[in-house]
Amino acid sequence: MNLINYQDSRPIYEQITERYKVLILKGVLAPDEQMPSVRKLAMELSTNPNTVQRAYAELERQGFLYSVRGKGSFVRGGSDIHQQKRTELAGRLARLLQEAKDVGIDPADLLAEAGWTK
Repeated sequence: MNLINYQDSRPIYEQITERYKVLILKGVLAPDEQMPSVRKLAMELSTNPNTVQRAYAELERQGFLYSVRGKGSFVRGGSDIHQQKRTELAGRLARLLQEAKDVGIDPADLLAEAGWTK
């Protein structure tokens, strides 16, 4: 699995975080599935274990993972994650459409231009 793009300007921990979020949201990683250990993933990615630990901590902070002391990190399941992402995207879309409206662009025209018409 390719989690890191060295051409990407974002920090490695952010790339790992974003990639795992997508995998969890798509259902590739099942609820309660154990994540690779920090050391194992760091070795696979040829990166510092602190980088992987930072990514896991961010995923846990955002509600995508939970930790079990002495066992490791696990995927958090449930529809809460999808609803959280849906709410986040709706807010971002609303702000973008409001910005378009503020500068005199009809939001419907903008959506049509982007190919989002029925």
